[in-house]
Amino acid sequence: MSTPPGPALGPELEIVHLLRAATVELGLHSARFAHRNGMHPTDVRALIALMDAWRAGEEMTAGRLGGVLGLNSAGTTALVDRLERAGLARRVRGERDRRRVVIEVEDRAVELGWAFFGPLIERSVELLRGYDDHQLAAIRGFLTGVREAAATAEGAARTSPGATSPGEPSRRKTR
Repeated sequence: MSTPPGPALGPELEIVHLLRAATVELGLHSARFAHRNGMHPTDVRALIALMDAWRAGEEMTAGRLGGVLGLNSAGTTALVDRLERAGLARRVRGERDRRRVVIEVEDRAVELGWAFFGPLIERSVELLRGYDDHQLAAIRGFLTGVREAAATAEGAARTSPGATSPGEPSRRKTR
């Protein structure tokens, strides 16, 4: 068997592989939540985006939500309709601009999420309490950098020849 492409396996690459493994496990955990609650994985991502906006004190319009999730207008409307029917989100007038319609997460969604993800969150917080402020800053810096690198890589992938955005049909001709 030949050597895999890329940098030699060292402590840095080992950490990158651990991050990938953790990401896969978190994705599987999220998929189990979606399945148990009769939701599509995109519904879960939408609820996370809505809760992140709520925690940040930001209003989330349907257009912004669609952009975050890579959905077109019709897909976003269908998503918000599903979340409303399930009692997980609601459309309301914006606080700052009453002409705008914003999407808010319902308490029921927060309760459902906490019941399922709470033990994982609590265990993660418990693990982080074992680190000092300097180590926490390093962890935060690393994760922020990886997130930014992933966002940049996605942007570069979208601008490469023949690439399409999520929800956008391929422009390739088929025979």
